[in-house]
This record gives sequence, C-alpha cells and structure tokens, in this order.
Amino acid sequence: MSPIRSVVRGCGAYLPSEVMTNEDLAKTVDTTDEWIVQRTGIRARHIASPGEMTSDLALAASREALADAGMEASEIDLIVLATSTPDNTFPATATTVQAGLGITTGFAFDLQAVCSGFVYALAVADKFLVSGQQKRALVIGAETFSRILDWTDRTTCVLFGDGAGAVVLEAQKGTDRGVLTSHLRSDGRHKGKLFVDGGPSSTGTVGHLRMEGREVFRHAVGMITDVIRDAFEATGETAETIDWFVPHQANRRIIDASASKLGIAPEKVVVTVDRHGNTSAASIPLALAVARQDGRIKKGDLVLLEAMGGGFTWGSALIRW
Repeated sequence: MSPIRSVVRGCGAYLPSEVMTNEDLAKTVDTTDEWIVQRTGIRARHIASPGEMTSDLALAASREALADAGMEASEIDLIVLATSTPDNTFPATATTVQAGLGITTGFAFDLQAVCSGFVYALAVADKFLVSGQQKRALVIGAETFSRILDWTDRTTCVLFGDGAGAVVLEAQKGTDRGVLTSHLRSDGRHKGKLFVDGGPSSTGTVGHLRMEGREVFRHAVGMITDVIRDAFEATGETAETIDWFVPHQANRRIIDASASKLGIAPEKVVVTVDRHGNTSAASIPLALAVARQDGRIKKGDLVLLEAMGGGFTWGSALIRW
C-alpha cells in the first residue's frame, strides 16, 4: 500500500501596504540605516494599518494560496494558524479565518510556537493528513508583531514586521512529493532570553517583546543546525542534494552562519529579511511565496525549512515540492 504524503498544492502571501524603512525608524529612535543593516541585514518592514488584524492578513494570504492551488475554500477540512499575535485571547484566529473563507466543515485552531510556528503547524497538519483523518489543510503563519513592540527600544523595534503566508497541503498516495520529514524541539529553560512581558494570567495586559539578542544569536546557529542534521539523517539527503534552503528570516547573520556551518551553498539560500524584517511565524511562508513567484522553487525541488523562536522552540522540515 502506497504511503500518504502531504503535498504542497498552493502557496500565498500578504504584506500590509505601509512600508517602514530604516530611515523612517531613525526619525523616532536612536539608530541608523547603517547600524541596522550591519547587524541584521534588514532594510525595511511592513506595518499593519490601524484596524488591520492578524486574521485580515491571514485571510488574504489564504485566498492567494487557494487560488494558486486551484481549489475552493470548501475543499479545506483543516486550518492550522501559527501566530503569537492573535486577534483575541479567544476564540482562535483560525476560526475567524475559517468563517471568512465561508468554511463550515472540518476544524480550525491556532498554534503558538513564536518564530517556529509555521514549521510546527506544518508538522502538525502533516500528521493529520498522513493519518487519513483529513484530506486538505490550510497552514498559515500570520503576525502583527508591530502591536507588541516597544517602539522606544531600538534593540527590538528595528527587527520585526507584519505579514502572513500560507500553503495548501493535500493528502496524496503514490507520490514522491510532499513533506518528507519534520523535527521539532523546545527548551523552556530559555524563556527569559526572548519573551513578551505580559499576558492574561500574569499581568492582564498584552505586554511588549523583550529579548537578549546576543544570547539568542549564541544559541540559534547550534540549535538550527542540529534539527537540520536530523532531517538529513532521516532522509539520506545532504546540503549538496537540496535545491533550496528557506530559513526563518530573523537576522541575515544567523542565516549566513547556519548555511555556512551546514555547507549549504549561498546561491541555494532564500533571503527576504532585508525587505520584510522578522515576521515571526509568517517569515517562512512569505519567503516560500517569493521564491515561488520569481520562479526559483519549482515542482520536484527539494526544499529545506528551519526556524527558531522564543521558548526556545526550533524545528526543521524537508519538502519535495
């Protein structure tokens, strides 16, 4: 009997219309374009408009992904939305997206793993599909991180932006395409290095993002490379056999250091951090959409994903496109 695989049928993205450049930020905080670019590689980021919610971004990305897949929303029976910036404490933002798409069957839920959220959501949706429980899934990463930033803290406000990306997965038999393997990790001992200082049961407020940047950088490269080596060991693939490396877009220095440590050629690395900033759970699907639209990622390509986020959480996935 042929195994079931979760095949990517479509990919979509959405970015708010407002673009905030480094020069714009330099007017309000003590920073410069040179300082930001040298340390992060970021030149600009998109900021959600007043009244524009995470669900709005997610809906736009989802509609584009469905159009790319040539599917109707009614064909989706699972929505997994990765976000750390939901519309409300409850209900899940995924259910708002479900309603917005006119879907009345199946189920939808949010998943919170910060910047690793999309990889986590992809892995969870894959398990539902390969078990035969669901047929088609919408996997979304959507964030409005601008709402949880301390805009007086130049060490964090320069890093993040808003956006959403989505993929449509379909359970298929008898194919060598799809999600080949995924590997997830977490270690809660590192909470204090990257967190938001608020929440319903602690302060009763939303809070602001706080980060020990040097500590995050110090842990990131080692954690990322470990789960990628797990993916290679599980599949027999290598840095030479993959076609594209699509990492979480947090910092250009982390991306370059990880690729170098793994022996991944620079021309295989998809980088969008310069124009999007760190969009947390949205960064990987946004980068996937860019590389799909410009013709780099093609059917049959071997695509490696990785991310690390607060918690710490981290993970990898290997997909035959």
